This record gives sequence, C-alpha cells and structure tokens, in this order.
Amino acid sequence: MVSAHIDLAALLPSWLLALKAERKSTWTVKSYGDGVRAFLRWCAANQTDPVLDRSTVQAFIIAALDGGSAPATALAKQFALRRFSAWLADEDEIDRDELLGLKPVKLDVKVTDSLTDDQLKALIRACQGRELRERRDEAIVRFMAETGARAGEVIGITVDDVDLTRGLATVRRGKGGRGRVVPLSAQTCRAIDRYLRVRRGHRLADTPVFWLGVDGKSFGYDALRKTLAYRAELADIKNFHPHLLRHTAATRWLAAGGSEGGLMAVAGWKRRDMIDRYTAATASERAAAEARGLGLGDL
Repeated sequence: MVSAHIDLAALLPSWLLALKAERKSTWTVKSYGDGVRAFLRWCAANQTDPVLDRSTVQAFIIAALDGGSAPATALAKQFALRRFSAWLADEDEIDRDELLGLKPVKLDVKVTDSLTDDQLKALIRACQGRELRERRDEAIVRFMAETGARAGEVIGITVDDVDLTRGLATVRRGKGGRGRVVPLSAQTCRAIDRYLRVRRGHRLADTPVFWLGVDGKSFGYDALRKTLAYRAELADIKNFHPHLLRHTAATRWLAAGGSEGGLMAVAGWKRRDMIDRYTAATASERAAAEARGLGLGDL
C-alpha cells in the first residue's frame, strides 16, 4: 500500500486518538492536528496529491516560509507530518515512512527578553485588590515568575498539589509527561494563601481544580492568557506573552547566583542548551556583574 492511495484526512482522527492514548498534552495534539490539516489545505489549494513524500512535504514547507510563516511554525508543521507518517507506517497504512531522516527546518537563534525587576513589580502591582480575580492573578504571576512553570503546567495544578506549609508545589505532568516539585518562597505562599481564602466562597470551591474563574466559571489556558495580557496592559508592558514569565524566572534564578543544575530541575529541562536559549538576552549583564565581583582588575 502507498500513501498516494490512502485518505490522509480520514486517518487523521485515528492518529489524534492514538496521541491522546499516549497521554500527549492537549496542546501537542492540537498542534499536530493543525500541521496536518494545513498540509491538506495546501494540497487542495494547489491541486497537489496529498502524499507524504519528501518532495511534496518540502514544497509545502517552502511555500509556508515564502508565505511569511516563521521558521519555528514551519518546523512545527514539518514535525507533525513526520510524526503522522511514522504512525502510518507503524500501523501498516503505508509501506514505508518516506519522511524518515528528513532534515528539520533550520531555526534562527532568537534572543528573547525577560522582564526587568521593575516590570515584574509593576505587573504584581497591577493585580492588587481583595477580590478573587485580583488575589488569583497575583498568585499566578508570582508562581510563574518564581518557578518558571509553563502555562499548561500552571493550569493543570490541583489543590492537593500545593503544600504551603512546606513551600512546595508538585507539577504532575510537565512537558514529555515528566513531573517535578518546585519550591515556593514565603511571598508566593502568602499570595496563594490569600487567593485560597477568597476561593472558599466560589461555587467550585470543593473541586480539585486549583485556579478558578470569576462568576463561578472554570479557568483554562485561554483565560490564563487573557488574564495575564490584561495585567500586562495595566502595567504598561509591551509585547507580553505568558512564556515571558518562564524566561524571567530563568534569568532571575541565574542572576541571583542559582546553579544551572538547580534551574534545570525546577524548570523541568533535560538539556543544558535550554538554559542558553532562555537566558541569552541577559548573559552579558550576568557576565559583567560576575566580573565586577571577581575583581580581576584589582592589581
């Protein structure tokens, strides 16, 4: 059987179901599905047979890049197609995986800024208030800026995962299904405690979901993104996105003299190069501060 003779669109739901069975995150399943659907739309628009071979996939990726897609976006689409092709081969829907060994899209090394201390303080001040929404938002900002937890990890935390007495929170399922324990400062614990006391009056207070929305609603990823964007606007922080808090946490950890090994454990990284990617923007500042402390010019 060859891929030209199979209906990729009809098999896509089966693959997504398999991904869910593998406990892939909701975001990962959506990203993979979006990549394949984008490929199928492109094939239809260009009257191209939707075949998962190198020439067709490469043409699709080139068209995406020429159309203005960022290299990271193109890479995500290519990766989705490679994973889909591998699954089709494993399931004997195609004779062989034609995309095996296909070189990934080359990414530019981007320097991503982090929030300054003044910006972070302004973001926290923008959350001040006594209502559930304000208490929750300050707790979230402090939690993310201290632990570097990903947005999806923050949303997934349950009531039983937070131990304020010990100053610890457990991330049950991080990226790749890896869990970890993250430390919480006294200030963050205080902010969370204030939120929990107001949370008691919520109609969903008896549910295990930790973060709750206003008006009796739940609180998911989209709500988190909009909430943080709103607070950033109040704090006059431009070009804000939730992942910026992860960069900020990593930068502040190293600037305070924290070890790279400790940062990797708290942030949930397995590879050392992730530290460079997240903290490249402030590497020169840290080096200058370290040099002044070393006093090498004191001869």
